[in-house]
Amino acid sequence: MKFELDSVRSGNVIRAYHTDYVQIGEQRYASPFVITPSAIYADRLPPNFTAMTSQHLFALADLGAEVIVIGSGAKQHFLPPILIAELNARRIGVETMDNGAACRIYNVLAAENRAVVAAIFVGEP
Repeated sequence: MKFELDSVRSGNVIRAYHTDYVQIGEQRYASPFVITPSAIYADRLPPNFTAMTSQHLFALADLGAEVIVIGSGAKQHFLPPILIAELNARRIGVETMDNGAACRIYNVLAAENRAVVAAIFVGEP
């Protein structure tokens, strides 16, 4: 069996994460942002996780998501089920996890060429 080094992936890859920032390429983000394999948006999220509404989730889905990954901060917090029910009915998965897990899952799904959108709340407790 022959092994080869995976070539550099095209698209946005999360290179590092910390409680105070997430690094994509050489750029560090210290406030909430949305990432897809092809774009980064710094203006699509409320200032904190607890302010998420169904309108925010619909806006994430409109980016072409089949899976929405939400990094709720340093610890895992959950959205009220009513907020994600309609997206689940449209067969769009919504998963909430701590930022470290969200960054890792985003990278895996993006590498698999899945239609993934991640919303990361940097600095949240």
